[in-house]
This record gives sequence, C-alpha cells and structure tokens, in this order.
Amino acid sequence: MRLRSSLYLATLFFTICPVLQSQVPDRHDLVFQDLAASWDEGVPLGNGLIGALVWKKDGALRLSLDRADLWDLRPVKEFDRPEFRFAWVETQVIKKDYKPVQDLFDLPYDRDPAPTKIPAGALEFDIKSLGEIAGVRLSLRHALCTVRWKTGATLTTFVHATEPLGWFRFEHLRSRILPRLVPPRYAGIDSSGAGQATVVTGADLRRLGYPPPESFSEENATRFRQKGWSGFSYEVRVRWRQIDSATLEGTWFVTLDTMGGTTVPGIALTRRFEEDWQTHESWWKTYWEKSSVQLPDPVLERQWYRETYKFGSASRRGAPPITLQAIWTADNGSLPPWKGDFHNDLNTQLSYWPCYSANHLEEGLAFLDWLWRCRPEAERYTKTYFERPGLNFPGVATLAGRPMGGWIQYALSPTVSAWLSHHFYLQWRYSMDRDFLETRAYPWVHDAAVFLEGISRRGSDGRRTLPLSSSPEINDNRIEAWFSTTTNFDLALIRWLYGAAAAMAETLGRGEDGTRWRRVLSEWPDLARAEEGGKLLVAPGMPLESSHRHFSHLMAVYPLGTVDWDKGEADRRTIRASLADLRKLGTDWWCGYSFAWLGSLAARARDGEAAAGALRTFAECFCLPNSFHVNGDQSGTGKSKFTYRPFTLEGNFAFAAGVQEMLLQSHTGAIRVFPAVPQGWKDVSFANLRAEGACLVSASMVGGRIREIRIVSEKGGRVRIANPFGGRPWKGAGQTARPIREDRGYFEIEAIAGTAVVLALNQ
Repeated sequence: MRLRSSLYLATLFFTICPVLQSQVPDRHDLVFQDLAASWDEGVPLGNGLIGALVWKKDGALRLSLDRADLWDLRPVKEFDRPEFRFAWVETQVIKKDYKPVQDLFDLPYDRDPAPTKIPAGALEFDIKSLGEIAGVRLSLRHALCTVRWKTGATLTTFVHATEPLGWFRFEHLRSRILPRLVPPRYAGIDSSGAGQATVVTGADLRRLGYPPPESFSEENATRFRQKGWSGFSYEVRVRWRQIDSATLEGTWFVTLDTMGGTTVPGIALTRRFEEDWQTHESWWKTYWEKSSVQLPDPVLERQWYRETYKFGSASRRGAPPITLQAIWTADNGSLPPWKGDFHNDLNTQLSYWPCYSANHLEEGLAFLDWLWRCRPEAERYTKTYFERPGLNFPGVATLAGRPMGGWIQYALSPTVSAWLSHHFYLQWRYSMDRDFLETRAYPWVHDAAVFLEGISRRGSDGRRTLPLSSSPEINDNRIEAWFSTTTNFDLALIRWLYGAAAAMAETLGRGEDGTRWRRVLSEWPDLARAEEGGKLLVAPGMPLESSHRHFSHLMAVYPLGTVDWDKGEADRRTIRASLADLRKLGTDWWCGYSFAWLGSLAARARDGEAAAGALRTFAECFCLPNSFHVNGDQSGTGKSKFTYRPFTLEGNFAFAAGVQEMLLQSHTGAIRVFPAVPQGWKDVSFANLRAEGACLVSASMVGGRIREIRIVSEKGGRVRIANPFGGRPWKGAGQTARPIREDRGYFEIEAIAGTAVVLALNQ
C-alpha cells in the first residue's frame, strides 16, 4: 500500500552524496617479531600475475618469487588413447571392473610430475650483519612489507599493483648488502626419496628433468634463464642501484617465452621507486574504497580484511585466475600441493565466491576471462571425451584448460560447466551488464545446457538422468563413487542451470530458448530428501552417513539458493534438518574450507550464531600466522582429524563470502541487510557491499537496531528491500522524491540510476 505522504524516499545525487570512506584499520596488519622460518608462513605480496613471499632461510632474508603463468604443460599421454571416453568408463563401471579406469585416468596424476604449476625462484639477502630483527609488518592498506632491525636498518618491499615487477629498498645500512638470485632446484638426480612423495606433499622438482639454468651477471644486475619442457623458458632478473652508502634499492621481475629467447621489458630498467610507489598506493586506495565492514567480533573483522587483501593480491583481470596457491607456489624444492592446478570441483569456485558482494567484479573477471579463453579447448574435450555437442570443462585443469586427470568422478565430471555457469550468472546479476549477458554469460550457460540435454537419458517415466553421477568427494575414488541415479550435487546444478538459462533467454527476448529450457527442467526429478525430517540426501535412498569435508549434497542451499529460507516452511524444514545432520555427524573429517562453507550455509539459514562460530573456528584453527588456509586443524583442539598443512586458498575466500552473507543477502530478488548476525552483535556496519541488481548497499546497526540503509542503484529501476525496521517508525532523508510502496514487509522503490536512496530509523 502507499504510505503517508510524509514518508517519502530520499534520493540524493551520487555526485553530492557523502561518500562512505573505506579504510583498512592498521590493527589488522600482519605483525611479527621475526621473519617466518618457512615459505608457507611468509608475508604474501602480489598483483595477480607475479607474487612474492617474504621469509628467512638459513640466515638469509628470502623473497620467494612466482608468476601465475609459469606452467609445465606437457600432455598426459594416456589421454590420447581410444579409451579416453565417458562411455568406456560407464562400461567399466557396469562390468564392475574399475581398476583399468584408475590406471588410465588417475594413475598419471599421481605418477607424473607434470603437467603442473612451477615456481620461479628466489631472491636472497645475507642479513647476518644487520643483527637482530625488531619487527616485521605487512600493511594491508598499502600492500607493503616492512622489516626493521634493532640497528635501525629497514627493508621496504612491495609487488607493484599494476606492473609486472617487485621493488625492494634497504635504508640505514651500516654495511653493504647485495641481492642474490636462487634458481629452483630443477637439475640433478633425486636420490632423497622425495620423488615418491604424494601429490599432496609435492614431488621433488628434479623429477621434471630440466637442465641447469643459465646465469648471467652484469653491473648492478644478475639474471638466470631456466629452460623447461618443449621449448618453454623463463627468466628471472634483478637490478639494483646504490643510492648512497646506506641505501640500496632495486627491482625484480619474471618473464617467460614459450619459444626460448626470453626478453626483458625495457620499462623495468628505468623506473624509480617513488614513482612506482605512488601508482601502486593509488591502486590499492581505490581497491579498498570498494567496500568495508565493521564488526564487533575482532577475529572475524581482522580475517575478512586479510582475505580481501589476499584476493586483491591474487586475482587481477589480465592475469590467470586463482589456482590452489595462486602466485605463492611452494618454495621448498618440491612441486606445489596438488600441483597447484585449477580444481574446478570446488576450489576455483569457492575462491571467487566473495568477489560479487564485496564489490570486486573487475577482479572476479579474471576467472571468467580465463574460462572464456579456454572455451575452444573445453569444446574439444567435450567432443572427444563425452562425444556430445555443447560445453563442459575439466574439473582438474591446466593453465590451458586441458584435463589433468585425478579422481575422474570429479576431475571429469559432467556437471563442471554447470557450476562454472553459476559464476557467469552472478557476474551478470551483480552488474546487470546486458552486453556481458548477451556475449558471455548466456552463450556459456546455453552451451552447458545443450551438453547436459545431450548426455542425459530419459527413462520410461519420462524423467531424465545422467549415465553416471557422483557427489564430490563421497566414496573418494572407489567405484562406489559413481551412482546410477543422479546425485543431489549433480541434480542441484542441473536444475539451477536450466532455470537460469530460461531466465537469461527470456531477458534477452529469446522466448523459444526459454520455453526449451523450462521443458527440459520439468523432465528432471526433484531433489532427494529424507521422508522423515526432509533433509537433503547424497542421492536417492542414500543419506550422508559420516563426517565429510565436502558439502556437495547441500549445493541447493548454498551457493545455488534453489532451496531457500524465504521460499516457505518446507524449504526451512529441509535446511534446518540438513544442517542439524551435519552437526550430528561431527567435524572429524572436515577441512578448513568446510567451516568457511558452513558460514554461508548457516547465514542462509538466518543463524548468525552458527555462522559466526564456524567462521571463527576457521580463522583460529585452520590458518597459519600469515592467514593462509592449510586444510588441517593447526590448533590441537580436535576440530578435525585432518592435521596436515597443505596450503590452498579456497577456504580463505569462502570465509570472506561467509561474512558477507551474514551482512547482506540479495539472491531472492530482495535486498536484506543483517540477515544473519548474532544477537550479541549490537554495533555493526558495512559500506558499499554489492547486491544483485547492481545496487551498492551500506547499512549500520547501533545498539542492536538497524539505524540506516543507503542504496545506490547503478542501473535504476525497481529495487525491493526487506523492511529492516519492523514496526518502528522510519523516515527518508534529504530531498522528496517518488514514494515507497510497502508490500507484506518489503519496500519497493523505483530507483533513479546513479542516485542514493537513504532510509533511516526515526529516532
């Protein structure tokens, strides 16, 4: 109904509206008394393309150097065999003769050192003469690492935000220090036994069989060139200059050439520290102004800023997207855990969960641009392996988008592109960029839908099913990991995909496509739920029976939202029962990312206490001092029986997404602020989080009451907001404009593009 005429919405032109500044509190910086003694606890620096870790090894200050596109891309020879077919796998499963499948598809991933991500090398400084370290600090705001010595000497070092080089500057030196490049240990014979290590711990680099590097020295510069597989080579170079007797500064960079003959970019030879610092700092200032949060829980607030920093360091449009370790590849003489690859059965997807509502769409496009570049390779893979038209993507992929093998139920799953489609959809929904919808999002979703329509089969009851289905990572790599009925993991993705495809087609005015996708959707069965309690099952007749790290059966709740709290009591019953089942089974075999994922699941259930608790456990128990997620419980408190420490990033970024889900939700088409904050959170606010529909939202809660909401619609049009004030009086502030309509607890606004709508509690 129309409210009283005195209650009008306020619209303030964005150009004159007070801007909510987003600053990173210094208290969230990484601060240490000394340099870390291991690479995976080093201070992380990066710009999406290159990265560095600052730590100490054998008395030397060490910068572990990396570049995102350093890959050994040798092919998996077994994948050229005629058995490399999904139909052959199905035959072997039906015959219950699965060992030939494991030998063909899985063994090479464990046996061969490549394809794999590889490290670049290291830059070292002998710091023994500098004495005892007074402190180490990473400024998140400035993306700057500072090391101070008690003698007064200092090191400042950063990876430039937009240029492919890193800087270092020593000041107040009492003796001369020179940089030394250290190539990775690729050459020689591995006689240590480390070559038999698992893909989790990483096999010895010498198994790659590279020749020794070529080293070159010149005045105030040194470099080495490392040749790799099949003509690939890369070069690491450092240049320096002595400003005066107490000051040394220099740059480092990594270049590559797949044909040999590496060249050095001339721009890096004449740069100046002060000039690059200004442009670097300017980029990070803009980045941090995109969004901010203020939470009464210091653990969660600190971790959110650290994750947001790492995301800005690890994902940048124009560079490859985030792999398992991004631009911080292992520097321990071994391959990175799980070869540092693109795991598209969970890891890449979780890594990009936070970019949408955190208002970092540009950085998120690094992922979608890469998928689009790899599309021709994925189409070839789809045609060869699945023998169907359309598009599917390898679940475990190289930089070039080629399959790497592994547990093929997930590494070669038929629904990988459906999950990846969700990111194309989110980019569209959060930006409302019609051109992106028409040229990228819908073509990808369309082709994924064509593929699943072609590979599925219709039974006598008219219902569709997949020839083989799985649910990561239920039953690991055994034959029992294949299901003859479609699992809830696959089914949730498929049902979401066809619903999204229809909505996208209809938005574009392609009615025939929309009709087609809705028909196909109607031919798939509903999700499998327990008759008693309604919890989601792994597959029809199969509940989750033990603690498990991957909540693959709960995809419909989060991230897909097809089972949702706002849809009514039936879905609420399912969500409550499913999460209660997770609690009952316990966390014995959870990884860190499980707790991060639970944060978003609990937030969708409007359970702020559970969400905050899960996220706090992640931050306190599954992260190293530098905030890196290491899969296993490091606290000794028994949160998980996994206590190992392979470093991967998806848990970090899923954590950030969980915090954002507590503060803002918009997946139902309505903006809801503070949907899942604990009762004890009395004072909390956020600025410029992004909602679906291309709206920037800021909100504050004081004393447990929501005080104000500010919404800027980038595209204009109808905006729907869940009434945050309950029955308390509220008001618009500023200029009088179109009235708000209220409908069953929601406000509807006809927003003007580029203006701010302010709603406030009437004190």
